[in-house]
Amino acid sequence: MATVEHCLLCFEALDAALNNTKPLSLDELRASWAVYNSSTASPSVFSPKDPALQRVAGTTTADSDSVSASSSSTTSIGASTPATSASSLTPATVSSAPLFVTWNTIEDPDVDDEEDGVSLRGCIGTFESQPLAEGLPEYALISALQDTRFPPVAKRELPGLQVAVTLLTDFEEAADARDWDIGTHGIRLSFHDKGRRYGSTYLPDIASEQGWTKDETLFSLVRKAGWTGSRSRWTELELKVTRYQGKKRSLNYDEYKKWKDWAAKQA
Repeated sequence: MATVEHCLLCFEALDAALNNTKPLSLDELRASWAVYNSSTASPSVFSPKDPALQRVAGTTTADSDSVSASSSSTTSIGASTPATSASSLTPATVSSAPLFVTWNTIEDPDVDDEEDGVSLRGCIGTFESQPLAEGLPEYALISALQDTRFPPVAKRELPGLQVAVTLLTDFEEAADARDWDIGTHGIRLSFHDKGRRYGSTYLPDIASEQGWTKDETLFSLVRKAGWTGSRSRWTELELKVTRYQGKKRSLNYDEYKKWKDWAAKQA
């Protein structure tokens, strides 16, 4: 399961890339976040000798003058699905996993439900298991800067962003195209038609967020894969489905900025 530290790491990578600074590592960030959580009532418990927080203070360059999903479809990287995957990942033990990083633009900050009031800004991931310490920063940047459906995220956009991290688990070959549960499974679709191979995926939350039925989800995936045949013919396609699971964790920029500002004041 993804954690708030994973989300912070994605923001840290993007913020550093856009501001030309050196980001914290995952271990440094975890140490910093633990102190931040334990010192909200008494900041004096923080020791300025802590190298992780010294690093934060030294690299905090966020522009204080900056001003701040419909279809949360995903673009996948990586050709193969893991034959096996760790089940029920726990934050304390997982160090690598297939992953997706999603960036959203916050359209309405007053909406309580984090799934509402946002629009997709970029989403790319991989089905190949990645060490999280390296994979999350890498795909945070790929998703923000290289998703060809959108222009690269600009520095001025940072205050209006939300990041979501999904770690994927429990990959299983479905018995048929409808052998999966809405709200529980993400699905990876593949099929051939007229000598061409097609493939696409939706993360576990997409179908339920959009209010789709299984057939609506499958047809959307077929179109997403690039198939342009007649709508009346899509049910004739021999669809191969791999189902998987994964819990998403989201974080808004203002939460990341609070931590960064707190750390800068401790030095």
